[in-house]
Amino acid sequence: MTLYDFVALAPFSLLTLGVMIQLLAISFWRSQNVALFTALAALIAALFGLTVDGGLGSSVLQDVLVLDGITRFFNSLFLIAAILTALFAHLYLQGRAGEQEEFFVLLLLATLGAMTMAAANHFTTLLLGLEILSISLYVMIGYPEEHQAPLEAALKYLVLSGVASTILLFGMALVYMQTGTLSFAKIGEHGNAGNLMLIGQSMMLAAIAFKLSLVPFHMWTPDVYQGAPAPVTGYLATVSKAAMLVVLLRYSLATDLLGNDNAFMLVTLFGILSMLAGNVLALMQENLKRMLAYSSIAHLGYLMIAVAALRLAADQETALEATLVYLSAYFAMSLAAFGVISMLSDAAGDGDTEAIDAYQGLFWRRPAVAAVLTVSMLALAGIPLTLGFVAKFYLITTGVQGMLWALVWALVVGSAVSIYYYLRVVLVMTRQESDVPDNTRQPAIFEYSLLTVLGAIVVFFGVQPTPLISLVRAALAL
Repeated sequence: MTLYDFVALAPFSLLTLGVMIQLLAISFWRSQNVALFTALAALIAALFGLTVDGGLGSSVLQDVLVLDGITRFFNSLFLIAAILTALFAHLYLQGRAGEQEEFFVLLLLATLGAMTMAAANHFTTLLLGLEILSISLYVMIGYPEEHQAPLEAALKYLVLSGVASTILLFGMALVYMQTGTLSFAKIGEHGNAGNLMLIGQSMMLAAIAFKLSLVPFHMWTPDVYQGAPAPVTGYLATVSKAAMLVVLLRYSLATDLLGNDNAFMLVTLFGILSMLAGNVLALMQENLKRMLAYSSIAHLGYLMIAVAALRLAADQETALEATLVYLSAYFAMSLAAFGVISMLSDAAGDGDTEAIDAYQGLFWRRPAVAAVLTVSMLALAGIPLTLGFVAKFYLITTGVQGMLWALVWALVVGSAVSIYYYLRVVLVMTRQESDVPDNTRQPAIFEYSLLTVLGAIVVFFGVQPTPLISLVRAALAL
């Protein structure tokens, strides 16, 4: 390996070093503050490493890792989301009995797995990153082991995710039998012909659809979202989904997966069903975390427009740009929403503050928190002057350019339905306070600051999206 390669791998190396230092640190000092400090130091160092190697252009390491602008963009999102998750989890876990330091070790490991997936160009690195991410998430979901709901959610995710990983591995094996290679690029040289290739790629798409919570592989999502601790739910909704999406993007581009009519029809079907079913089922929810779970199903369905647009080479640049813009918006909107739930919840209590009725009168009790949740709901609905509107406009433009009319109409219908349940949350917060006592946790000042920044990002880039679009185009140019 050259010095260039070592610099390109700096973010991964710094995060791995951070895990080792953190393990040593909490062995000597059983302190949550020490664990938080070392975790933040490792994440910020890795983020700085991304800025250092950003001027190196693209590189391929031993045909297993691709370090290009897309990798750096996704990894930046993962690291920022991990930093926010660590900060939200700090006070969330403080009231809980026992030691909490291991949570931050798991968070670093999960982020390292997601970053590996973002750079994966080979089945071996894909599986390595996926298992590091998944195993860490199993434990993070069930971390409050004294409560039944997190343990039940972790068990469901463990069993069903294990089945999906097995199907993915079986599909990879069939593709390998057909092509004799595990490299995405070399698989693409063999084309998509052959029965083994057809069955293998179909199994891989089914497993990826499970990881992305696409209908009909979505049934685990609301239960896991509801049972997991609120900070973990936000991380699961953003980082784990984006990590699998970038794998789908890379594999589709390298192998011309969408050039196969069957694969294209599957992706289109997953998208339409997810947009419609996700939004309709969200209408019926009285639990905010379950509502956001079905909402995330719909949003991943929206992103299938950009994935389907990869079918034509002329649309690929627009599709990739739309994907990165939409994911940036989705990260900000979702982390803001789950951040509000986290800061009003307490791990030592009976459960998170997740019933929609529990937010009644929030505008009168805590107007700043209610304002951020309102901005998040409006952005998720795609209301103008928010980043969510810009993101959906990008997807519609991509769909129209690629003549994906069925997907575009599903997005329009799904978005119209979603306005009702998003605005319902806002309406509940504006009602006069009920007679039920406020049992939510008193947030800290730095939590208010984090939420204010997330809300400001959603509004600022909704009004002035040019800086974000410039960042996305710069990433795609590398």
